[in-house]
Amino acid sequence: MPEPTDRPDLVHMASISRDSDEITRVMRDTAAQDGGAGMTALVPLVRIFALSMVAFSFLFLANTYLSIWRDWPGAPALLGQLGWLGVEAPLKSLEGAALILGWVQLGLYALVLAAVAGFVGRTPHRALQKDAQVLFDITGYLIRWAFFSVLMIGIADLVISFLRVENFLPYVLGEDLAMEMGRPSYRGQAVHYPLMLVALVIAKFARTLGFTWLALLIVAAEVQIVLARFVFSYEQAFMADLVRFWYGALFLFASPYTLIKEGHVRVDILYANYSARGKAWTNTLGSVFLGLPLCWVILTMGMWGRSNVITGPLVNFEVTQAGYGLYVKYLLAAFLMIFALGMLIQFMGYLMSNAAVLLRQSDKTAGQA
Repeated sequence: MPEPTDRPDLVHMASISRDSDEITRVMRDTAAQDGGAGMTALVPLVRIFALSMVAFSFLFLANTYLSIWRDWPGAPALLGQLGWLGVEAPLKSLEGAALILGWVQLGLYALVLAAVAGFVGRTPHRALQKDAQVLFDITGYLIRWAFFSVLMIGIADLVISFLRVENFLPYVLGEDLAMEMGRPSYRGQAVHYPLMLVALVIAKFARTLGFTWLALLIVAAEVQIVLARFVFSYEQAFMADLVRFWYGALFLFASPYTLIKEGHVRVDILYANYSARGKAWTNTLGSVFLGLPLCWVILTMGMWGRSNVITGPLVNFEVTQAGYGLYVKYLLAAFLMIFALGMLIQFMGYLMSNAAVLLRQSDKTAGQA
């Protein structure tokens, strides 16, 4: 049995040690709580940034349509007239109704930003992962719509081009309609656009992206070219056009989908050895400083004016110069728009899903508001 100590100084030192340990524990818990609160404060900023970038991209496309197809002045013209952001001034100053429309187009960006901030303010406990999943679902619908559009348009245009090159089209549609089908703008508006509307409905109910089937169809199209050329000595321009049309769709539409499935090849030797937070940092910084600027460069450089690389072919219903080919070359330019838009949405969803890791946010703690 131990003897009671007769050293009061030792008792006093033990008491001080226990108090010190308690103070250290309290300070550590307090610091952890403060750090958690600081990280939680970043969640609304991440949500506002990501959601506003997505909203701005759709608004940019809407404003481009109003400016090029409906002759609205456009926000860049107003910015140039005001001398903001270094934008070149328009050749003709905006006045009257044009000036009002320019302010409307510019003001829509502020309105969208306010709407996004209001949504985030009303849902303070909404998980980042939940917002990210919404963006992934939007991209999925967009890509499904694009896939079914090019599938049906390719087949329909192939049939029309075959009947036209073999001079069967007048017997099927009549002389007048057959002549109209030879005009790219008429075929685009009478055949391609309605099929795009049908694809909107199909994409709502179809839950598969079908890229495997598209790849199989490309192989079949290539095989029929070989057989027709070397067995039957028959070859037409529309046959190769169809392969290029579907090839472009396969690679550009599959990229956003492959991104979220982690299917893209990472050309590095470091990422695989990173911790979960290291990978999250890499993906977050890459999305913000590499992916997002790339998408905006494609959209702005391709659609800034009427003669740019995307809007030019769309406005003029551009077709190939190879005689009786498919009338879908203008849609190949639109593939770049779909690619940039889909990748931008995916990058912002990617940003939020990885930010959730960095901010240690989970669905259990963030709620489902």
